[in-house]
Amino acid sequence: MLQDKDRIFTNIYGLKDRTLAGARARGHWDGTADIIKKGRDWIVDEMKASGLRGRGGAGFPTGLKWSFMPKESDGRPSYLVVNADESEPGTCKDREILRNDPHTLIEGCLLASFAMGAHESYIYIRGEFIREREALQAAIDEAYDAGLLGKNAAGSGWDFDLFVHHGAGAYICGEETALLESLEGKKGMPRMKPPFPAGAGLYGCPTTVNNVESIAVVPTVLRRGGEWFAGFGRPNNTGTKLFAISGHVNKPCVVEESMSIPFEELIDKHCGGIRGGWKNLKAVIPGGSSVPLLPADIAREAIMDFDWLREQRSGLGTAAVIVMDQSTDVVKAIWRLSKFYKHESCGQCTPCREGTGWMMRVMDRLVKGEAEIEEIDMLMDVTKQVEGHTICALGDAAAWPIQGLIRHFRGEIEYRIKNKPGIAAE
Repeated sequence: MLQDKDRIFTNIYGLKDRTLAGARARGHWDGTADIIKKGRDWIVDEMKASGLRGRGGAGFPTGLKWSFMPKESDGRPSYLVVNADESEPGTCKDREILRNDPHTLIEGCLLASFAMGAHESYIYIRGEFIREREALQAAIDEAYDAGLLGKNAAGSGWDFDLFVHHGAGAYICGEETALLESLEGKKGMPRMKPPFPAGAGLYGCPTTVNNVESIAVVPTVLRRGGEWFAGFGRPNNTGTKLFAISGHVNKPCVVEESMSIPFEELIDKHCGGIRGGWKNLKAVIPGGSSVPLLPADIAREAIMDFDWLREQRSGLGTAAVIVMDQSTDVVKAIWRLSKFYKHESCGQCTPCREGTGWMMRVMDRLVKGEAEIEEIDMLMDVTKQVEGHTICALGDAAAWPIQGLIRHFRGEIEYRIKNKPGIAAE
């Protein structure tokens, strides 16, 4: 279990002062200029040594991503864009950073931008996050007033400006290239890659897009050393991680824990156990709505990190753990997710535009018990035609929950078809 002395987010519950004075009292903005004086290469090397993998879902190594940015400018400016468009159902960790510990993110933006040679950074915040934006903007204003941002930021000799951009509530804008399109004032639709953002991103300039949590841990990692951060979790799955646990637990919460914590320990220590006891557990979505669910027997054995969950054909994703007990109508739960992805598809790719609606309509019939047994395999076949055939990962996100359902709860779907309960989809 993670010790309090090793927690990076010291005000995740908003119990302490979130202002600059409070942040400084907790050790933030301490010696920022000294870290910058160590140089770009040192920062990138420390981040590589830390083993930090992106906290937005994909889990790409952060230090490696930064190293793709050009070392020398060709005349174009470089940009850091922070993805605060936290729209994955079940995920609610970044909003706690934004509203309760915003200075971790702001200082992280300065250090990460310097490491990538960027003088400007944008934080793209989800359309529904009104209070979060207010808290973040207030913190940025404080940082400007204190000389921590702007000309000669924090006395480092580096000029740095930070801007908040408010989205309009589209899930697709959480995809990094759709986010860049939206930031430029265009429709939020993913771009074809290559070019990757590090070659041509925002306004055609070298850009890195990182998740809020990935950037917010940077100052502490650099202060305490990459090796310290790499000391938590299993190899290739290192560091501390915010877990957002919701659903049928006694105490839903967002908590910072060590990577690779066993699922049972996470639930018992922080959530007061499963509602009705462990025998009442039915299924768990371990990483936000786009990863396949796991049945109770596998979930109880789970190690909460990227690699273990991938081996079980699921994923850590954003570490939004959605717990379902025996009272859950699991077919209806996955139908609800398929409805969400159908609604949020941008319509650019035919497999996703047509496939999400097709999958939702079959799920609709499965929920009502109106389908035929043969349609289960046909539905699985359609998910395979959507998965991996689209510009961005929304097609995968729509297909995977259904694949998980069929893989682990096929018996429940068949029972429903045979007994035709006639439960209406809402």
